Amino acid sequence: MSAPLTVRRVPGPDIGPWLDAVAALRIAVFRDWPYLYAGDFAYEQDYLRAYARSPDSVFVLAFDGDRVVGASTGLPLADDTPEFQRPFLDAGRRVDDVFYFGESVLLPDYRGRGLGHRFFDEREAHARSLSRFAWTGFCAVDRDPADLRRPPGHRGNETFWTKRGYVRQPGLTVRLAWQELDEPAPSEKPLTFWLRPLP
Repeated sequence: MSAPLTVRRVPGPDIGPWLDAVAALRIAVFRDWPYLYAGDFAYEQDYLRAYARSPDSVFVLAFDGDRVVGASTGLPLADDTPEFQRPFLDAGRRVDDVFYFGESVLLPDYRGRGLGHRFFDEREAHARSLSRFAWTGFCAVDRDPADLRRPPGHRGNETFWTKRGYVRQPGLTVRLAWQELDEPAPSEKPLTFWLRPLP
């Protein structure tokens, strides 16, 4: 029998012991719709090290015993890459006001246990503890509703995000390149921000 699930908030600079596990988890979860990510372990390690370099970043890890089965990240938008800052700068908005949530990834067998809410609770609490942010936000990939690769009966997270107070921001869109499972090479995809005022 598995040990009870535990959740731990880890400052980004302390993520070293779990960095490879989180990289592997991102690849496993993002293979599914809507990202269909082919996976690149070296890229994932570099991506996560950028979070680790930010003194105010956070990782929220879910463990089944010693195994990492879920992870959620966040950092000040001002510490993120220019691609994520550009939509705000182009709109005349301050990147210093936003704490950015990178992703939440959770293995399928552990979904439906409230960990999605816990990931948001922990990251929002971390952002509040820094006492300088007006907003929390994340971005989600935009997919054509008629895309034939969408699994039958798939339910997106939009209702969940809306209930937590997040609002999609059509004017704030990032374009990122990754290789999908059926692509010969990476191509750009649009991702649109969702924001919520931070009480």
